[in-house]
Amino acid sequence: MTTRHTTIDSPLGQLTLTAQGDLLTGIFFEGHWHMPPPEFFGETVPAEDALFREAATELGEYLRGERTGFGVPFKASGNPFQERVWARLEHIPYGETVSYGDLATELGDRNLSQAVGSAVGRNPLSIVIPCHRVVGHDGRLTGYAGGLDNKRFLLELEEPLAAKESKLF
Repeated sequence: MTTRHTTIDSPLGQLTLTAQGDLLTGIFFEGHWHMPPPEFFGETVPAEDALFREAATELGEYLRGERTGFGVPFKASGNPFQERVWARLEHIPYGETVSYGDLATELGDRNLSQAVGSAVGRNPLSIVIPCHRVVGHDGRLTGYAGGLDNKRFLLELEEPLAAKESKLF
């Protein structure tokens, strides 16, 4: 399988997309925390690559508020615990949040909050696997590999209309 990457512009800055074969394997922000090793990225290819074009189209629609989920084929690879956490993140509904502690409890042990936070921070498919929907126990925005400004942008994008309207008064 060919490992490759490209970059696209977005309202969140330049994003680096990675793929292996016909699966999207990564979306990384400029200055992303926990970047994978150089070999993860493979060769540079044009953004016109069919998979990257599909991913870019879906990301653009999402970032314009026209899409709430993704259809692009993807695979996130990590250790078994990370993959369990990432699989759970995929089930956080658009416009909702969950705390690190709640995720840890769901995964079997409230004391796993820090391990959950570490796994969330190493999610290679930011946005598509919605790690931005994980917040502190009191709803505070805490750590985001793409930066807190980007996390805030994504959460505000997904915020239900009623919540947005209530802020007007």
